[in-house]
Amino acid sequence: MSTDITSHYTILTAMLAPAILMTAVGSMLMSANNRLARVVDRLRILLKEWNATSRNHPALEGQIRRHRVRSRFILRAILFLYCAMACFIATGLALAADAVFGSRYPVLPTGLGVTGMLFMLGASTYLGREVYASVNSFEAEIEAETR
Repeated sequence: MSTDITSHYTILTAMLAPAILMTAVGSMLMSANNRLARVVDRLRILLKEWNATSRNHPALEGQIRRHRVRSRFILRAILFLYCAMACFIATGLALAADAVFGSRYPVLPTGLGVTGMLFMLGASTYLGREVYASVNSFEAEIEAETR
């Protein structure tokens, strides 16, 4: 590895890309966690109503089922986002290690970065499915109320 100051700047500059992606993942994690909290709060209310009735309430059971599906979508998205975060952290470390060891493993940082992006894509897909399920659930609630 060259001790030239420009090579240090080059390495640090390369390490900025994963840091920016970590910021994006953090933002998505905050959003997903907020969505999960709203779903869980609503599910608790529905369960309290269900327990207060004779537990034979098909409309409430349908709402509970839909909210459980939504919570699973969000949970999977959160898991994928944490995997993406780990990949981006590993990408930064791999960039530094690759520089220290004289570019012996140039595919490693790229592979980790691409894997992180794939996890973000998967998380986005699950979050999109949750939004779709949310709208469908809301429409079903409106339909039940107008009957």
